Amino acid sequence: MQQYCLTLSGHKLAPLPCLIIAILTLCSSQAARAAITVEINGVEAELKRNVLVFLSLERYKNSRDLDDQQLERLNNRVEREVSAALKPFGYYDPVVKSELTKVGRNRDWRVQISVLPGQPVLLRNVSLQLSGSGAADPAMRRVLASNALKRGQQLNHARYDTLKNDLIRTAATLGYLDSKMLHSELLVDPVAHVADITLAMQTGERYHFGATQIEQSSIDASLLRRYIRYQENDLYDSRQLLRTQFALDDTQYFSSVDVLPGEPDRVTRTVPVKIHADSSRRTRYQFGAGYGTDTLLRGTVSWENRLVNHLGHSVRIEVRAAKQTHTVSARYQIPIGDPALEKLAFNLTNTQQRLGSLQVNSVDFEPSIAQTLDRWQRVLSATVTRTTTSDTLTRLVSRAVIPSISFSKVPQGYLGEALFTRAFYIELRGSHGVLGSNSNFLQLRVQAERVLDLHPKWHMFLRGEFGGSLLANFADLPGSQRFFAGGDHSVRGFGYDDLSPRDALGQAVGGRHLLTGTVEIVRDLPRDLGLAAFADFGNAFNHFGAPLAYSAGLGLRWRLPVLTLGIDIAQPLSRLDTGVAGPNRYKSLGPRLHLNFSPKL
Repeated sequence: MQQYCLTLSGHKLAPLPCLIIAILTLCSSQAARAAITVEINGVEAELKRNVLVFLSLERYKNSRDLDDQQLERLNNRVEREVSAALKPFGYYDPVVKSELTKVGRNRDWRVQISVLPGQPVLLRNVSLQLSGSGAADPAMRRVLASNALKRGQQLNHARYDTLKNDLIRTAATLGYLDSKMLHSELLVDPVAHVADITLAMQTGERYHFGATQIEQSSIDASLLRRYIRYQENDLYDSRQLLRTQFALDDTQYFSSVDVLPGEPDRVTRTVPVKIHADSSRRTRYQFGAGYGTDTLLRGTVSWENRLVNHLGHSVRIEVRAAKQTHTVSARYQIPIGDPALEKLAFNLTNTQQRLGSLQVNSVDFEPSIAQTLDRWQRVLSATVTRTTTSDTLTRLVSRAVIPSISFSKVPQGYLGEALFTRAFYIELRGSHGVLGSNSNFLQLRVQAERVLDLHPKWHMFLRGEFGGSLLANFADLPGSQRFFAGGDHSVRGFGYDDLSPRDALGQAVGGRHLLTGTVEIVRDLPRDLGLAAFADFGNAFNHFGAPLAYSAGLGLRWRLPVLTLGIDIAQPLSRLDTGVAGPNRYKSLGPRLHLNFSPKL
């Protein structure tokens, strides 16, 4: 049998010594991997976190090749590293002690660091000066007013750096391109524990927007210029370049857009701008699928021509299918006025849907104009509709023209992008016999949603919906204009559209009015998960004062970039009104599972 061993200085070692050396080497390796525990006493929160950032022992504590001498050298650095970590917070003469000891049989190490921060440095004099035309600029004044550098406060280097950088950044953003810091000093007297700050900026004159050069061949040049968020000779503001970029990106006319400032003209104090845009593929197909307890499996297929002509017209055809609803729609859209915020659209829709016990088939043609007025989007429309409403005993055919006006709250700086939540929405709609309607009615619909961050990991979701109708004969109201409640996005714990007035046979036929609400608390968990506890209430009814239904439950949320999964278990706290006279009119219900799976395509 052939034997293998180590060779040192040209001499062979016997097999047994070889084995002994190997074992010792392994033991040494295991000892080098001993754990190091760092304990810091005397400071908390920000101070402690910054100490750990500066501490070499913290950075190297998981290293596998540290020996005793290296640990001693790292320990010798503790005092100066802790002192350096505390200076940005105004502590210039801390008392630091460090003790390095071995613990346990595995030769683990414990480093105990005690810190006495000492007397903090306070601000004695704070001098902040602006000169030049920017001295009176409200935005520049707001930066100075919001600073946290006040006489008598504890020195904090980060606040000083933040104020200085905010002044420089704001001046550059607003077009004070010749601005410069005349003085930028932070003088510390550690013995007297005081510090003096001097910041003096000369802003110079503010620049204006110069000429805009455009390179693109997709749409008419005059249409593109209507997307620009500034005008030539306006006061320069680089944020308007970014808003222009967003507005052009959102059109989907282009595959890429660059909106860039040119070299400033120091004589005329203007900044030219160059816009370059590459054409996008005009047509696209989209496929989507999802699952919900109300809808079961649902799917969407659409075709879109994003640029029918150089005037920016677009057309979209879409087919949606689910258990309760089948829809085929076509939309032709024309940009008008400010094209980022104003659209003229023509919608043709054929819908077959199950609402409670009603089968509703409708064909709608709806021209509409959408406009954005500051923080509100206004939509004016008139729907020409033919609706067939059927239940077990009756069949109602309705023809009407239904004018409507709606307002939606939009974010600050809104540029026409799709909104997936409704912070506040209100709509007034109705019809009259003069317009060919079978029913004279007027309806108000209001929706509101809000998320409150109670804590970085705790959130409160509030949702409410109200609908009210004025009409003489409810039986003449088309099913598509009636209200229903219950289901995944309404009052959980009850079936889809189960909450509704019922006819003599106990069938849900919809109501004149609607009121629903949700209070939900969500706790963020690791791995994009969240745990929710919620309470829902609401009902659809014909007379105010009718009882509401209540439910409560728990849910799990899984939020991923391409997937949203919601699982809720809701327990009804109210009994379901079946509408059938007798001792069993009100039925108790057990827990209900609500599942909603929606990939983002």
